[in-house]
Amino acid sequence: QVQLVESGGGLVQVGASLRLSCTASGRTFDGLALGWFRQAPGKVREFVGGISSNSRKYYVDSAKGRFTISRDNAKKMMYLQMNSVQPEDTAVYYCAATNAFVSSMRFLTEALRSGYWGQGTQVTVSS
Repeated sequence: QVQLVESGGGLVQVGASLRLSCTASGRTFDGLALGWFRQAPGKVREFVGGISSNSRKYYVDSAKGRFTISRDNAKKMMYLQMNSVQPEDTAVYYCAATNAFVSSMRFLTEALRSGYWGQGTQVTVSS
């Protein structure tokens, strides 16, 4: 079992930066593939980006160039650095984990959806 807890959300202004954290506990962290999803009001939960167990990173187009995912295996943490945030980034952000081996973003997304989830952290971007 893996328990995930997100933190770092809040209310920020357009153009600001924000770093979300995901803390894991439970089974060995190093072998997990991890990812971030978000869900805006009235919308489906969407994949933002992820990082494999060997630190290969994947991003959806809307996140490329603005968001950076990283992991610290020693601390059992994953991060989402969000720069130049926009109102459309307003959502609840969830971290997810899977012990599946992933070789593509599509497979990572599918594996995470059926994996372990945190409770989410709210990010609100004010204009």
